[in-house]
Amino acid sequence: MSTNHLFDGLLGARESDSRTLLRVPAGASWSYAEIVELSGKLANLLREQGVKPGDRVAAQAAKSVQAIALYLATVRAGGVFLPLNTAYTRAEVDYFLEDAEPTVFVCDSARAREFEGIEAQVFTLDADADGSLIPASNSLPVEFENLERGPQDLAAILYTSGTTGLSKGAMLSHDNLLSNALTLVDYWRFTAADVLLHALPIFHTHGLFVATNIIMICGGSMIFLPRFDLDAMIEQLPHATSLMGVPTFYTRLLADPRFERELVAHMRLFVSGSAPMLAETHVQFEATSGHRILERYGMTETNMNTSNPYAGERRAGSVGFPLPGVEIKITDPENGAALAPGETGMIEVRGPNVFLGYWRKPEKTALELRDDGFFITGDMGKFDADGYVHILGREKDLVISGGYNIYPKQIETEIDALDGVTESAVFGIPDPDLGEVVAAAVVLEAGAALDQEHILSALQPLLARFKLPRKLVLLDKLPRNAMGKVQKNILRDRYG
Repeated sequence: MSTNHLFDGLLGARESDSRTLLRVPAGASWSYAEIVELSGKLANLLREQGVKPGDRVAAQAAKSVQAIALYLATVRAGGVFLPLNTAYTRAEVDYFLEDAEPTVFVCDSARAREFEGIEAQVFTLDADADGSLIPASNSLPVEFENLERGPQDLAAILYTSGTTGLSKGAMLSHDNLLSNALTLVDYWRFTAADVLLHALPIFHTHGLFVATNIIMICGGSMIFLPRFDLDAMIEQLPHATSLMGVPTFYTRLLADPRFERELVAHMRLFVSGSAPMLAETHVQFEATSGHRILERYGMTETNMNTSNPYAGERRAGSVGFPLPGVEIKITDPENGAALAPGETGMIEVRGPNVFLGYWRKPEKTALELRDDGFFITGDMGKFDADGYVHILGREKDLVISGGYNIYPKQIETEIDALDGVTESAVFGIPDPDLGEVVAAAVVLEAGAALDQEHILSALQPLLARFKLPRKLVLLDKLPRNAMGKVQKNILRDRYG
């Protein structure tokens, strides 16, 4: 029998399961057995294309049932799945392709010509399953003998970044993903009776590894929305038992008069993460719906670390307790010494969910992953008197907008390269809908004929839309401290 760790845990006994796994509104339903068969065909195709254990399969494709099958096929073939944000430009994708060196790259048909001549074998996959990938697999067998992989073998690489602007590929093992999903199934009490309303993207850990893995393990089903759409969300909520979202989902639901208590009286669970939720949103949601949102805390390198309790107080402004098997400690950022409850410091995490390190970046791994297994998250927080974890800020100037991580240095680099720009500083400012949005302060060269409109226009082909500044101010100089460091806190206070 195969020891293909992750796939066996997710779907290893589902090859004859006729129950619905995925349902697309106004479209087809896919059973567990049908997904296993499609993943078998795709795994055979990947093997035909030369994918060997440890080889990467990159995908910048729209959310679809077939994209989920590609993820499963990659795992079955012993490959390493690399999902990429569909908003990334060609310039942004080039770095990931050069760094990860995938054997196969899957993209949207409309963008295929952009990637002609790259080293990877290119297939296309669109939201409606058109493209070259599925036809290429149609004639192949559904049977596939999974390549043996152990708990510490790589299953996926998810790229994250830092304020240095250098993207880092977080290496996630079979055990990282499976152990975390098993813990969450138990902690959040998911069963085969659950129907998850899935409106998250599937190119990051929340939508791909948390939501889908949990449902596959528990034997439940998903209503698979291609994206967040308020009308579709309200239409489908009566058919769901659970929802996972980012705070933006909940603020937009609350702003719609159709979102009433009766609409969700039958629901079992609302989960929020990927960005901090305002306490007022938490309170307003409970008053409107009768449900108290369960907030949790996770990140690319660790999946989920903490969660408010399923039974017990879900405390607004807190991300709850460390999950079973996960250790959290708060340390002094200067020396790593453990701090007492109530003191603010660096959040460090250890457990089977913690990644193996950064792809081809041992020096970065050594800086953030301690010898004793604790990962230095970069988030500042504290334990309160009752043991709840509170996230109080970020050591670095990361901006989280609508659940997406945005790293200022990348945007600053693009702005600074524009003719007529002397320097820039990018920072986050509060937004009631997205949590934060990007703002930029720009210093121009003397006599430069640039304005806000020209700068934003120049950035559009270089950056994904969610990274573009929503507010841009022109300054004579940036505020700096005595050491010459730009004081972004002053900019945030002044323009936020």
